[in-house]
Formats: sequence, structure tokens, C-alpha cells
Amino acid sequence: MTYFSFLRENARWLAASYLLAVFSGFGQTFFISLSAGDLRAEFGLSHGDIGLLYMVATLGSALTLPYVGRSLDHFPVQKIAAVVMTGLALFCLAMANTFSVWMVGLAFYGLRLCGQGMMTHTSVTAAGRWFTAQRGRAVSIAVLGFPTAEALFPLCFVVLANAFGWRGAWTVSAIVLAVVALPVLLTLLAKDRIPSALETASARPEGRQWTRGEALRDVRFWLVNCGVNAPAFIGTAIFFHQVYLVELRGWTLELFASAFLLMASGVVCASLVIGPLIDRFSARQLLPFTLVPLTLACFVLANFHAPAAAFVFMLLVGISNGFNSTLVGALWPEVYGTRHMGAIRSVAFSVMVFASAAGPGLVGWLIDKGVSFDLQVMAMGGYCLVFCGVLGFVSRTYRSSEHSS
Repeated sequence: MTYFSFLRENARWLAASYLLAVFSGFGQTFFISLSAGDLRAEFGLSHGDIGLLYMVATLGSALTLPYVGRSLDHFPVQKIAAVVMTGLALFCLAMANTFSVWMVGLAFYGLRLCGQGMMTHTSVTAAGRWFTAQRGRAVSIAVLGFPTAEALFPLCFVVLANAFGWRGAWTVSAIVLAVVALPVLLTLLAKDRIPSALETASARPEGRQWTRGEALRDVRFWLVNCGVNAPAFIGTAIFFHQVYLVELRGWTLELFASAFLLMASGVVCASLVIGPLIDRFSARQLLPFTLVPLTLACFVLANFHAPAAAFVFMLLVGISNGFNSTLVGALWPEVYGTRHMGAIRSVAFSVMVFASAAGPGLVGWLIDKGVSFDLQVMAMGGYCLVFCGVLGFVSRTYRSSEHSS
């Protein structure tokens, strides 16, 4: 099957996975952080204060996700999407009407759980389950929704905030979810996809179908999570404190914001390249290379302060995100099977959300303590470099297990 015939024959389900990823943007850090300055000013919060509040709320969503995420193993994707998108719209309204610090924390919690957590989880899990022989391509198309949101949502928020204020921008976001996104997605998801017998026969044998308990007792599961969730920690930490970064460098917010388009381009290119490579070689084999672009990105940001470094950094982050998101989306069903994938992936997503929670809080605290930002970013790059080797070791054990089974 050619790439274009694959797109044509599966447009309904590919579009649904893609749009779920797009509209998860309302709960992603790059969107929420645009209100950080207004929230700090209105409620008298420091960088560390709002970072800690965001961390606690995101940790709460991470702890909730394993319980609600396994619902994908028991209910149709359409019903899950309807509930999650309704919840996301309500929490956008909550953010628009915050009147105290505790309500900001509650809005953060709901946006992270429904947006970053369940919308992302539903998008990637559905794509991985619906497709077998073409799983790499399907996931690579689904994750294109993330750079789409990164490229469009910040600009839209700035325009709406200038016209209606930051609270008005959140109200419009809720309306878009309820009036536009929800009806479109429910229409696309009205019919569930079942892989054909020919497609199933041509796919790699999935072998053992692991339960969630079995996967959690596999040390490799945790080693992979410690590696592949480094982008969540690093990206969230740096983007949440982007105002501090540009002040430190003497850049402008406009310059850094314009680099998001380059990051989105990197995600798109990497996703489209890595998807077919996964179908050809397997996610297991490509696992050791997933952190290489992020390692380089951290070393560039820490050691080069010219404005051009912002664009190089963002391009490398985009390549890393496109590579990592697609590979992880294909890796879990490839290694642990699809029967209990909702439950297993919900734990993996919980770890990812935990990593994204820890980033802003820890970095904000270290900033308040006077720790050099460049030193922090160098340490992040060193961590990625170490885990390039760790993931190489895990990759070899995964492939050995595949051959022996």
C-alpha cells in the first residue's frame, strides 16, 4: 500500500487521531504558560510559586491518569473523547473565571488531566490499536497534531488576549472546544476501525500480550520511561520559564515565539521520516537514537547566547519531539501487545505527566535559589547523553527477547 492510498483509505481515523492531538493543545504547557505572567501579577506569585503550583496540579493529574486512562480498554474511543473534551472545555471556563490561587490550581489540574493527559493518551493509543502493519505511519500522522497546535495556538491566544483580555481568550477556547471540536470528532469517531485480515496477516507477530502488572514488573519499562520522558521534563521546564530565559539572554519574546514555527517544522519533518522507518526496522531498533537531538539542543542553549541559538535549539527540540512521540507511540504496543494497551500506556503517560510536572517546579525553585540557568541546562544535556547509552542497552535486550520468543 502506497503512502497516499494509506491516507485516502484511512482518512477518517487518521484525522480523528490528529485532531485529538491538536486540541490537546489547550492543556499543554506552551499554551497555559502564556497566562503565567497575568496570573503572577494578579495573585502576587513569584516564578517559584507559580512553578510549584503548576507542578502540584500536574502531579495530581499524573496520579489520576492510570485510573481513568485504562477506560480505553473498556469503552469506545468516541465515548472517551466526548467526556474528555467536555471536561477540557469546562476547565478552560474555570481558568477564565479564576478568583483565587486554589482555583488556579484546580484549573491547572483539569487542563493537564484532560488536555495533556487524556487527549494525548486517547490520540496515540487509538492510532496504535487501530493500525498494525502501518502503525508507525499512523502514529506519525497523529502526532503531527502537536506541532500544529504549537504553531497556531500561541499566536491565536495572543490575538484573542489583546482583543478580549486573557480571561476572554480562555472563554473563546472553551467555546471552540464545545462548538467546533466536539461535533467534528464525534462524527469522525462514529465508526470504529477494525484492521482487515490481510493487514493483520502482514503485520509483525505481536507475541505475548502483557498485562499492566506484568509490564510494571519489567525493569526495562521503567528504564525506557526514564529516558523517553526527558523531553517532557526539559521542554516543559524551559518553555514554562521562557520569559526568564529571554530576559537572561537579552532576546525578545517575539524572537523566541517566532522560533516555535521552526520547532513545529522540525516535529513535522521528524515525524514523517521516523514513521516509515519504524515500519521498516521496528521501534525497538530505533530506540537508542531518540535522545540524540535533545542532547545537542541542551548543549547549544547552555553554551551559545546569540539570538541564532534560539532557532537552532528550537529546531533540535522539534526534531526530538517528533522522533520521540512517534517512536514511543509505536514502541509500547510493539513490545507489550495491544490487548491491555490502554492500561499500560496510561501508566507511561502518567510518568510523562509527572516528568512535565517536575520540570517547572524544580527549575523555578533553582532559579529562586540563584542556580545558574546554563548549569541547569547543561545538566539536562548530560542526563540525555547518559540515557542514550541506557536505551541502547534496553534496545538490545528487547530484540533478544523478540528473537527468543
